[in-house]
Amino acid sequence: MTATSPNPEERVHESKGALIVFGGLPGTGKTTLARAVAETHSATYLRIDTIEQTLRCSGTLAGDVGPAGYLIAYALAESNLLLGRTVIADSVNPLAVTREAWRRVAARTSSAIVEIEIICSDAAEHRRRVETRSVDVAGLDLPSWEDVIKRDYEPWDCPRIVLDTAGCTIPGALEELQKRMNGSGLVPRGSRSMPEAAGSASTRRGGRPRRRSRTG
Repeated sequence: MTATSPNPEERVHESKGALIVFGGLPGTGKTTLARAVAETHSATYLRIDTIEQTLRCSGTLAGDVGPAGYLIAYALAESNLLLGRTVIADSVNPLAVTREAWRRVAARTSSAIVEIEIICSDAAEHRRRVETRSVDVAGLDLPSWEDVIKRDYEPWDCPRIVLDTAGCTIPGALEELQKRMNGSGLVPRGSRSMPEAAGSASTRRGGRPRRRSRTG
């Protein structure tokens, strides 16, 4: 799937909002954390799974909706950023082209951008999460473990926060994410810091996450 920014013309506006882009494979805890951050910042929350499934249910598009979901999300993000909103984008964000498209949205609106990659370095734990997930978007077919490990997911080639959720609690992961964002000066202006939470998380500061086991 290739999804590019809907408007190739770069427009520069007065600085308005902040864009926080989450990425990572299904089952890493990405959506749970993205929702929590959106609630903390009273942010606009855009989930690609929800947009894509709505398109399928509309009857206009079915099966593989291609880049449509991402294109809609880019447009919605841009509109909200220009209103001065903080926007949380929640998607697998698997390709260099999708990541670059989010950066172009931020650039066109002169908005700050924070990129966060959520990983789970423990293959057994990751598989358990994938196989025990419950559907939270009506009609959405959840991927199998086989789907997850075979998914096209390109290595990141840019600075971002990398959070490894293996062996940690949700409060612990949120606490670590808070430290990483606050310590990097990445908390959007006008937003309050995320609340302290008990727990701990294992993280790695950058670079490429360990390769996922294909044996489970």
